[in-house]
This record gives sequence, structure tokens and C-alpha cells, in this order.
Amino acid sequence: MDGSTGTTMATTKTMANLTKTTAEITSFSQGNFEAIMKSGQVWVAGWQAMSKTMAASAQAHLDQSKSTWKALISVKSLKEAMDLRASLMDTSFQAAFAETGKLADESMRLAEQTMAPITERITLAVEKFAHPTN
Repeated sequence: MDGSTGTTMATTKTMANLTKTTAEITSFSQGNFEAIMKSGQVWVAGWQAMSKTMAASAQAHLDQSKSTWKALISVKSLKEAMDLRASLMDTSFQAAFAETGKLADESMRLAEQTMAPITERITLAVEKFAHPTN
């Protein structure tokens, strides 16, 4: 075998390895893009659900306030009015406290679900590139 044949074979092998590596990187990058897109979709869907929950909660509070104010109009004594007002404040505080807890839980769950596709890709990258094959 002469020198040019050896060089040609080495070049061919190098080009094959380069082509293979480029294809792997492209495929891996496409997976990363898909994970980011999936993460975005999960985040949008989660925020839509949370927004609906918050709107329903606000509507329920508004309805309760409206009914309390209607009741206040028909009170017969100052004590009855003060009791209704205190009841509204107590109920509003309890509802706000409960809704804040639910919102915090939903936010944490959404953050975990949103990060899941990206976390999977990071895990895959560590597994794939920590032990490169020869």
C-alpha cells in the first residue's frame, strides 16, 4: 500500500466519522428543540388552567360579596350589619388563604411539569456525552 492510498483511507474514515457525528448532533439538537417546544406547550396549558381557576375564584368571591351587600341593604339593625360585614371579611380571608395555597401548589406542579421534558434531555445528554463511544 502506498502513501496516497493510506491518506485516502484515513481521509475517508475521518469524513465518515465527521458525517456520523454531525448527524448525531443534528438529531440530538432536534430532540432538544422538541423538548423546549413541549415544555412551552405544558407551560401555556398550565397557565390557561390556572387562569381559569383564578377567574372562577374571583367570580365566586364577587358573587359572595354581591349577596352580602344585598343582605346589608335589608338589615334591620346596626348589629346585624356589623355581623354581616364581619362574616364577609372572615369568609373572604379564609377563601383567599385557601386559594393562595392552591395557587402555590398548582404553580409548583406546573414548574415541575414544565421542566420535565428539559430535565429528560439533560439526563440524556449526560448519559450520552459522559461516556463517548469510540
